[in-house]
Amino acid sequence: MHDPQPCLSVVIPCYNERTTVEEVVDHVLASPWTAEVIVVDDGSTDGTRDVLGGLADARLRVFLQPYNQGKGAALRRGFAEATAPYVIVQDADLEYDPREFGTLVQPLLGDDADVVYGSRFISSHAHRVLYYWHSVGNRFLTTLSNMFTNLNLTDMETCYKAFRREVIQAIELEEDRFGFEPEVTAKVAAHPEWRVYEVGISYRGRTYAEGKKIGWRDGVRAVWCILKYSGVARPLRGLSRQPSRLAAADPASAPRSLVDANVAEPRVDVDERTSV
Repeated sequence: MHDPQPCLSVVIPCYNERTTVEEVVDHVLASPWTAEVIVVDDGSTDGTRDVLGGLADARLRVFLQPYNQGKGAALRRGFAEATAPYVIVQDADLEYDPREFGTLVQPLLGDDADVVYGSRFISSHAHRVLYYWHSVGNRFLTTLSNMFTNLNLTDMETCYKAFRREVIQAIELEEDRFGFEPEVTAKVAAHPEWRVYEVGISYRGRTYAEGKKIGWRDGVRAVWCILKYSGVARPLRGLSRQPSRLAAADPASAPRSLVDANVAEPRVDVDERTSV
């Protein structure tokens, strides 16, 4: 067991979390593992930015997105700004406990892992009992992801993901919203030299009345991202760019689907929201 040391860049994507963000930042700063806190406000309109403006600590840096872009976009900005040896994601609500940073960072410090996932499903810690179908959806998405990545994770959708800084900064992230979770998992799995560990964590989930934002549409998007970043959808996208012989011969007489068809990603109309 390694003694506490300030070695973590804690990246906090934040959108409309006025009631919780100050408490979360205080808890993160209180951790002996925290070297710096990077809060990326993703266009909050509820007064969150005013709260952040009143926080003062030499280890805290706040970045303001010009408009709401989504959790993935906020994380890209935060990862690029990180300077500590290890990087961890912390949501701006109270669902995940920063007092467990030590558990997450141990496999990194011991040079056993390059990436560590905090699993809500292998822990004996306290868990708030909430939505049955959310747990079913999480397990389904994790299983589907495992089928394409050949990893044996138990909680792909967890917020708590810790990385060696050079690992996360080497990954080109594309997803702007909640698709970050399956995307980063697929891209980590594409590097067999990167060692992935899981550790058990506690979880205090929120209700929708308390501010929970993720919904079933985000689950649909997650399925698409699992397929997209596994490479399954790549041949389809490539095929769509190849003109058919009929279209080449007489575009005017060819059906529209043969002239300019594209295999498009499913359109999901959800709010541009950041926190899970």
